[in-house]
Amino acid sequence: MVDLFFYGTLRYVPLLELVLGRGCAGLDITEVSLADHGVYAVRDQIFPMIAQASGETATGLLVRGLSPADLAALDFYEGGFDYALRPITVKLPSGEEAAARVYFPAPGQWQPAAPWDLEAWIAQSGALTLRTAEEVMAYQGRMTAEQMRRSLPSIRRRASAWLMAQSRTEDPAHDLSQDVQVESHKRAYMNFFAMEEMDLRFRRYDGTMSPSVNRGVALVGRASVVLPYDPLRDQVLLVEQFRAATFIAGEKRPWMWEPVAGLIDPGETPEQTACREAVEEAGVTISQLERVTQAYPSSGASGEFIYIFVGLTDLSCISGGGGVAGENEDLRSKILSFDALIQGIDDHHYQDMPLITAGLWLSRHRERLRAELR
Repeated sequence: MVDLFFYGTLRYVPLLELVLGRGCAGLDITEVSLADHGVYAVRDQIFPMIAQASGETATGLLVRGLSPADLAALDFYEGGFDYALRPITVKLPSGEEAAARVYFPAPGQWQPAAPWDLEAWIAQSGALTLRTAEEVMAYQGRMTAEQMRRSLPSIRRRASAWLMAQSRTEDPAHDLSQDVQVESHKRAYMNFFAMEEMDLRFRRYDGTMSPSVNRGVALVGRASVVLPYDPLRDQVLLVEQFRAATFIAGEKRPWMWEPVAGLIDPGETPEQTACREAVEEAGVTISQLERVTQAYPSSGASGEFIYIFVGLTDLSCISGGGGVAGENEDLRSKILSFDALIQGIDDHHYQDMPLITAGLWLSRHRERLRAELR
């Protein structure tokens, strides 16, 4: 059996139970303190770190009697954040000392920021962390902690997208608790994207439940798409890049002309993502966003949800672009007239549905946008 000191997010009992895969009712849990240490937010992250700090005291939970299976689950979860166990001595409420171990970050891995507050973290990031941990722990025994660490950004994007979907009101015509029955849920594959499967039954229009059906879905997250448009010059900007998905599907023309696009990071709005991606991919600054639509582009196969914009900009002023090298992006751009864009759509030259959608929306609103300059 192992005794561990938890100072950070695992003090949140729902998260600890999710990681352990069991309830905490049978565990020996005591509030304790660790002298000459402090708990700090990690710069640009949503979790804390512990560090030596003379004169400060870190408070937390001493959890005694953890089993080898518990420790394996915790090592997998914490290893994904590049934390490792070290021995320490904590002080009990009685004043006595007790030996324990604690997960410390790798030296130099993270940069501390302000002192960390558990309740503030629960309010701001608790739900996102729980959903993230749910996917992480589904791969224990199938992936290494190092593989999980590389996948964490995409897992968090999917978790954020799920929470955004859950925040919508239900369809008044359907009671999900009665009209959909999930018999099994399998997380089949995870990398940059994820594949999940369910065996489920759904209520048919005649009122009966369907037979059990097996369905899979590609989970990506949420994305923003923006077509840069210069109303003064009546021009648009497109970017071209290699798309592995279309190549794998057998496409002979896997280099696609598209609007600017990118996945929405947790904490970002669709509008912020659209403006950020316009700078990164095309080197243009968007002065005004016009929302085209928001929808699932392929609801039969993918859970991706996209926000499509037309972004007003000055296409005589381009600086940078080309994508982020660290994300293996390699893009080129071109500027063409609105008439050339519509002709390409009419000639079925373009294969990207968001581009076609944005172009057709622009054809209906172009005169208004141009008139606003006069």
